[in-house]
Amino acid sequence: MKKSNLVLCALAAMVTAGVLAGCGTTYYFAGRVLPPSGIANRVLIAVQNPSSASKGALVFVDGYYDIRQSYNDKIPGFSIAGFSGALPVSIQNLPEERLGAVYSVGDGTFAQIDYTKENNTGNAAAFNGISTSAFISRNWRLAVAANQQLHVLTIVDKVNNRSYALGLPGVYRVSMNPGGTVVLAFVQNSNYAYYPRRLQASEATALAAYYQANGAWPQPYEDCEPKALPAMCLAQLQSPDNFNPTINTYYGAPLSFDRPIKAVWSADGSYAYVLNCGPECGGNTSSVAILPVAPLNIQSGQQSGSLPTQANLTVLPVPGGASNALVSSTLLYVYGEQVMPDGLFGGHLTKIDTSNNTVGPAVSVSDSVPGATTKMILADDNTLWVGGVRCTEGERYANAQPYGCLTMYNTSTDAVTMLEPFLGDLTGIAAVTSLHKVYVAQGGQVYIYSTKDGSAINNFYVTVQGTASDVAYMDALTDNNNTTY
Repeated sequence: MKKSNLVLCALAAMVTAGVLAGCGTTYYFAGRVLPPSGIANRVLIAVQNPSSASKGALVFVDGYYDIRQSYNDKIPGFSIAGFSGALPVSIQNLPEERLGAVYSVGDGTFAQIDYTKENNTGNAAAFNGISTSAFISRNWRLAVAANQQLHVLTIVDKVNNRSYALGLPGVYRVSMNPGGTVVLAFVQNSNYAYYPRRLQASEATALAAYYQANGAWPQPYEDCEPKALPAMCLAQLQSPDNFNPTINTYYGAPLSFDRPIKAVWSADGSYAYVLNCGPECGGNTSSVAILPVAPLNIQSGQQSGSLPTQANLTVLPVPGGASNALVSSTLLYVYGEQVMPDGLFGGHLTKIDTSNNTVGPAVSVSDSVPGATTKMILADDNTLWVGGVRCTEGERYANAQPYGCLTMYNTSTDAVTMLEPFLGDLTGIAAVTSLHKVYVAQGGQVYIYSTKDGSAINNFYVTVQGTASDVAYMDALTDNNNTTY
């Protein structure tokens, strides 16, 4: 687009906003308030080391025109005011709430970003040390984080202003459902999963007495805090009471978990799909274990049904690997690394129909280092985008096949339609919905692709100084526009 045309379009947009303001409102769509920048399609970029004086910044660009500056060039760039996190690494995008939460690995801060005011309004939560996984519920009432160095799972109850550091050696991943009612924690190189629950007064008194008498917590509890009169406990999902170490089974059946790494949630919220990483995480078989979440409610007294046991868990083998997934209605798209005949790992995408638990064939996609944090998102034109890191260590590169860290997959045809060329590690994807494009953070820089054909869009005016680590579409219609979950 010529710059003169761009200016005219931008002026028209400003006139429209002005007309709305003259009528007594500054809403521009879905009842949302026009932000100070006046930009209606903002893409947020987490930038590490933007200058010698700063280790982190949050800048945003106009995702409609793909420019960083204002239409009249009077403002050379836009950023989130007040943000000072060191080495921001992930953006939890919550556009329905007009909020975002940005975790910075350099100082362990978890910043609360107000999309309406375009500023940092303080800490979303305070965690213990540097976390490997951190999330906040959509209602902003509960925050959780896994700290592998300190061996604690941190639960922050923002309603009651309380924080609990629950001991769990080796904890490195945590998953939480959108409402913050169920949390699952995972330990590296382990076949177990854990969940926290608040205690009622009678439970707290009984547990405190037990701990004082025995110096340990009763099974299935791993830890309770505070120890003098606990208010929150961390329980093991499958109790070791029923475990036979000689044959490594429960109830004479194989373990349901094989290096579990993450959980995603059914569209109706009634089930958790636990991803068993299997071989790519040092285990045996990759699969998806389907758990009813009703017994796992964090609030004591609100559970229904008995805890899942080996007898009633549904486990679906996924030969293509299972380390990441996303839900679309009754479909579950699972991404993972499969061991190939030459011993290397190859990236695969598997579609599961959860209405009848049918597992489709594994489709070859971009490789990633086994067990790494990967990204997936649904975008326009029936496309699903998936990407990972260190893809030059996989099957494709080693065998001189087309390779890259980002794949465009067509959900209508169940086929790969584009394997983007190698540009470095893929660390962030944002679907700019209705505009037929995705923004990505790849190799530390920002790139743009068309969802129509996968072609690259000119990114000259959105590149950043520093290292781009993540991206998010601030003006998305739903919270599902999020690759960090």
